[in-house]
Amino acid sequence: MVTGPAAAGKTTALLNVGRTCHLAHTRKNPPPPGSAHAAVPVAYVLVPPGATAKTLITEFARYLGIPVTARMTQTQITEAVCHTYTQAGVQLVMIDEIHRLNPRTTTGAQTADLLKDLSERLPATFVYAGINVTDTPLFTGTRGAQLAGRATLVDCGPLSARHGKREPFRDVITDIENALDLQQHKPGTLPRHAPYLHQRTAGRIGSLTRLIRQAAITAIHDGTERITKTTLDTIRLDHLAETHHRPHTRTRSR
Repeated sequence: MVTGPAAAGKTTALLNVGRTCHLAHTRKNPPPPGSAHAAVPVAYVLVPPGATAKTLITEFARYLGIPVTARMTQTQITEAVCHTYTQAGVQLVMIDEIHRLNPRTTTGAQTADLLKDLSERLPATFVYAGINVTDTPLFTGTRGAQLAGRATLVDCGPLSARHGKREPFRDVITDIENALDLQQHKPGTLPRHAPYLHQRTAGRIGSLTRLIRQAAITAIHDGTERITKTTLDTIRLDHLAETHHRPHTRTRSR
């Protein structure tokens, strides 16, 4: 269970874990030549707003393209999902926005029961992610206790600029920069601006990735093909990051 405040990088972490697991599986188990059906080791599902058990299991079905008709019952969809996921070799199931579930309500309780059922029927590791899940009803009551007893909590908070002799935030910036494909960008430019980037984003990975992504898009559109501090400073970020970077001052009217 990955938890933390908004824009802390929970979804980014999930997607990178999923990508790593997928690539590792593909390297160890390359599809046979001419094979039309490759294994699908990773599944990623978003909990829809106001999720019911049926709408959530439909999201599971949609991920692998399992046909679902309006006449199908929840049980029928669940059977199709369990069969197809097992046949596809899904080993890691990632469920994002888990904080949208409320086991205290009837529909929320049924949805929580569905997840418990799936975790018992599918031979896969389940990873959940949500905003501050310990402050939500997700871990309360009988069903919450079942989930809490099955999940290890991983706190995904903002990264500090320094941790002992290490600089974890700068390391993340370096990894992001290495993934850029800008023709004129000079490697090492972004890590040099680590203090500025940390101040801009308050150490939130979600805000950092959005900032660099938007700067890269701008660099492609204007033809410069490189990211500079000037470019970064022109990008408007999410309200949370902007409030931290440029706090509003209130003046009292007299």
